[in-house]
Amino acid sequence: MAEDAIFSPITLPSGVVLSNRLVKVALYEHLAKLFGGPPNSYHFQVYKRWSQHDWAMILTGNVQVMPDHICLGRDLVAPSGFSDTELRPFKELADAIHGQREHRPKAILQLSHAGRQSPNFIGGRPPFVAPLAPSSIRLGSTLKEKGWLSGLIHQAMFGIPRTMSLADIDQVVDAFVRGARVASLANFDGVQLHVAHGYLLAQFISPKSNLRTDEYSCAPANTLRLLNRIVVGIRSTVPPDFILGLKINSADYADVSAAGEASSALDHVRTIASWGLVDFLEISGGDYEKPDFVATAASASSRQALFAEFSQEALRVTQDMPHPPLILLTGGLTTPAQLHRALSNNHTHLLGLGRSAILRPDLPTLLKDGPSDPNALFAPLPDLGVHGWWATLLSGLPQIKLIGAGVAMAWYTVELRRLGKSGAQIGADYRIGAMGSLFWMWAWAGPEPLSLVPVFLASVPVLAVAWYLLQVITRTAV
Repeated sequence: MAEDAIFSPITLPSGVVLSNRLVKVALYEHLAKLFGGPPNSYHFQVYKRWSQHDWAMILTGNVQVMPDHICLGRDLVAPSGFSDTELRPFKELADAIHGQREHRPKAILQLSHAGRQSPNFIGGRPPFVAPLAPSSIRLGSTLKEKGWLSGLIHQAMFGIPRTMSLADIDQVVDAFVRGARVASLANFDGVQLHVAHGYLLAQFISPKSNLRTDEYSCAPANTLRLLNRIVVGIRSTVPPDFILGLKINSADYADVSAAGEASSALDHVRTIASWGLVDFLEISGGDYEKPDFVATAASASSRQALFAEFSQEALRVTQDMPHPPLILLTGGLTTPAQLHRALSNNHTHLLGLGRSAILRPDLPTLLKDGPSDPNALFAPLPDLGVHGWWATLLSGLPQIKLIGAGVAMAWYTVELRRLGKSGAQIGADYRIGAMGSLFWMWAWAGPEPLSLVPVFLASVPVLAVAWYLLQVITRTAV
């Protein structure tokens, strides 16, 4: 397939023209201050790196719309107001993404709410305050294959959520709409709503986390009600050429029968497309119970096949609509040949690259120059196996998907941080192994005073023990 297919322009339903098909998709960043905050110098430097090359769109990592429901302690958080002081760091981030090139990348702010996946202690709430969710179902409680250690970790990390009231739902709608207005006022070109990876909007869609019987239940007529309210609210607030995308989750349908899974997923895609309000749909998968979205290289090929099939069907069922959203395929695209096949086989309109963008921020330039081997990886993948005495020490413990996936996420997070250091050279540091990645991901002072992080790390085990004892006492009392 000709190289210029990747670099051919394409028009979004809102009328915005993208210069090519390459999209730097959202990644977990872990770059903000402890307990969340606005963008800082690390974010600005990282996004300046990407802006120097021909990405069509650059999506930020998830920006939480509510400060008391963040993920792993260092998320970006949307401000509650629109003052110059509150908007300034977000404007600086948008400027960093736009860069100085003739064809500026479109800057997209990803908006998210963690819901029940907001953990204890580092989720932005006081200790022992429950997170909000569609229903009171603890993360991990519905796993079919759950060992004792996995169950204990989920129990320590994630509390039993409080079922959201209708007033809570209204507040969430307002928070997402406010986040989109922040993006618009800060000169972003659009937003993406995170409806994947088990976060709150995905929790309302999934029958394993939503047992409601009201108008926000998982009944076919209600499943997308919350999402529709948010989309309509955003469209009524922002300019008509403001880009609005969704990240949806193919894995949210994995607990249904194979036939029902495909039908339900495509029905949702068809319904979303029928609104005529969405510019692009990103196909992804996995959540903290089954974290396929942070899968390792060993599972990448099967994951790519799953996403490609789903995205191809999504493209098919929407193509005859008046203004269908473009399909953005993310996951497992690691060679030039795979990019070509995804476009030539009509699996997608847009090509989403995340971890490859960390390893090769200059990936669009590499592709334009013409790689010598179209089947070669964009960059070597890290060896994240556990070796030596660590392997012996951990060999007797049960495998836990959440921890295993976290090793890969930690390595790329540390590499992303390297890109955020002024003057750092492009090129990954493959000397950092699995355990080193986990250590350096967490043992980072970041923008805070150096004294704060050690105090926080020392307090977490104490709080975890207190949390566990409180749960035991509560169960005994009942």
